[in-house]
Amino acid sequence: MKKSLKPLVILDFGTPRSRQLVRLLREKQVYSLIVPASVSTDALRNLDPAGLILCDADQYRSEQPPLQPGIITLGRPVLALGGAVRHFIQLQADTAKEATPDYGPSQKVNEKLFGPTQDHCDKDTDTEAEYPLILVRQDEAFHVLIQNFESLDDETAGTLLENFAKIYCQAPPWTMDRFLPVALEEIRRLVGSRKVLCGLSGGVDSTVVAALIHQAIGDQLTCVLVDTGLLRKGEADLVKELFDKAFKIKLIAVNAEDRFLHALQGISEPEEKRKIIGALFIDIFEEEAKKLGHMDFLAQGTLYPDIIESLVTGSGDAVSVKSHHNVGGLPERMQIQLLEPVRDLFKDEVRALGRELKLPEILVGRHPFPGPGLGVRCIGAITRERLDTLREADAIFIEEIRAAGLYDQIWQALVCLLPVKSVGIKNGKRVWEEVCTLRAVHSVDAMTAQPVPIPDDILQKITLRICEEIPHISRVLLDISPKPPATIEWE
Repeated sequence: MKKSLKPLVILDFGTPRSRQLVRLLREKQVYSLIVPASVSTDALRNLDPAGLILCDADQYRSEQPPLQPGIITLGRPVLALGGAVRHFIQLQADTAKEATPDYGPSQKVNEKLFGPTQDHCDKDTDTEAEYPLILVRQDEAFHVLIQNFESLDDETAGTLLENFAKIYCQAPPWTMDRFLPVALEEIRRLVGSRKVLCGLSGGVDSTVVAALIHQAIGDQLTCVLVDTGLLRKGEADLVKELFDKAFKIKLIAVNAEDRFLHALQGISEPEEKRKIIGALFIDIFEEEAKKLGHMDFLAQGTLYPDIIESLVTGSGDAVSVKSHHNVGGLPERMQIQLLEPVRDLFKDEVRALGRELKLPEILVGRHPFPGPGLGVRCIGAITRERLDTLREADAIFIEEIRAAGLYDQIWQALVCLLPVKSVGIKNGKRVWEEVCTLRAVHSVDAMTAQPVPIPDDILQKITLRICEEIPHISRVLLDISPKPPATIEWE
């Protein structure tokens, strides 16, 4: 995203390993991005990458996107892993470029890549070596081709990737204290003297985006909080209070509950819900922009996992996980540009950026909340009554894990209301009421997640409170599914 922060670009052939790789590099403070393997040379050149990694999990797969010949002339270091080695060698042959392989990696090269305590790849012909290498010097760039690269999980793989990035590519440290001044400069450059409208959801992402843009351009920013009727209990009041008293940022609150519930009436298919919610958000932002005269930019808290999960990369046969309400651009009729200053960041990086901006921990440490809100936690058809039921159950769950000192140990806790009913007994009478499920997970970036165990006594207290205090719930279930195969949210 930033010209002065050169990314290490991962050319993706449609494998989940690319996602694992980008996270591993970010954790080692290397700015990395995933780009389809078939990306044009011009697009790559515009990114100005520090280096390239070709990540291909299946070297026997026949249908792969072709690499563009121009990457040979970019003059950037290349690390090819596994099956991608074949693609790179074929590209060299197709472009008739001269290349001189070094079939005996020196101990000096091995130490640079693997560290001085490792003793891998002393000869290229040793097929039993864990990481057999072919080293190629070409156009002043150092290319490393690793044929048998099976895992990104072991320590040696991490050392190799970090050393390639930092030694051969000279990738600068990727930290939020370095990102912040660059992001502020970029916002000022893009916006100039023009005006920005920022959509707020009350979550961490949009709050950090609002604070970041406000620090960059001050009163040129106006925020809009849309009360969709899909927010958590007390959410709208909390956001209005914080932005009015703590941040001194101009905020417009729009009550659109009736509009959203009318548009969602009878809709139970998850993707259709998300698209309806996203489109209605855009309509309201457009209306508010017109009331203000003219706004030049619409700012959103789009994150990098949103981009990865929403877009098809690589070979084109990968299936996107889900659509995100804030991914996909704006209708041409709006004549307004998108401003997404944290779209290259993962959730943990956004939190770190919020701390750099001196935001209060009560905001920075909040659990993630989906843009479509409770609309994707009210499984099946949405009604006002079901949303009120879900809101109360969610409030009890969060209140109890806070009281137990568990809130900060959990990355995300949520309640879903299921589209089924069960028999129960309340006040000595048979009831036929709704079923909800509790879910608590740990994650770093929302791309993978593991269930967090909650002590039995806490679970029992939460369950009893929900069943006794909420009239329309008769049964509480516990969701312990990891991601994958499940997603964190149910819809």
